[in-house]
Amino acid sequence: MKLTSAAMPALAGLAIGGVAMLAGDAAGQAPSAAGPRSQASKIFEQVMPNVPGKSLTAVVVDFPPGAASPPHHHAASGFIFAYVLSGSVRSQLEGGPVEVYRTGESWWEPPAAHHIVSANASSTEPARLLAVIVADTGAQLTTYDP
Repeated sequence: MKLTSAAMPALAGLAIGGVAMLAGDAAGQAPSAAGPRSQASKIFEQVMPNVPGKSLTAVVVDFPPGAASPPHHHAASGFIFAYVLSGSVRSQLEGGPVEVYRTGESWWEPPAAHHIVSANASSTEPARLLAVIVADTGAQLTTYDP
């Protein structure tokens, strides 16, 4: 589900520019798994005053070379926009094909998506992505599979 609109890089640029001024705190890390893991850092969270009950959250996910996240579900209320800041990211939602997204490419994920593949596509170069999530205020955004 790649987005190709000219507005998407502008949106990501705005989010990244705003992020530079914010202090980040950990958004959570995947449970222990073999091999290197991704590291997610929450960089922005704000209640949306014009959409009662919803919040906007921005998370940067860093993937060291060869790193991956274990399979996980996203919030039933969460709509996700993802933008690759650097490197290449391999992604697959349950029922869909494996996709590789490169620097400057983006995609979206529907509410309650089951993310079965989320990994750095390279074993030698790091990758980084920005995820912008709109979800119910206070919702658990990511739940790792048992």
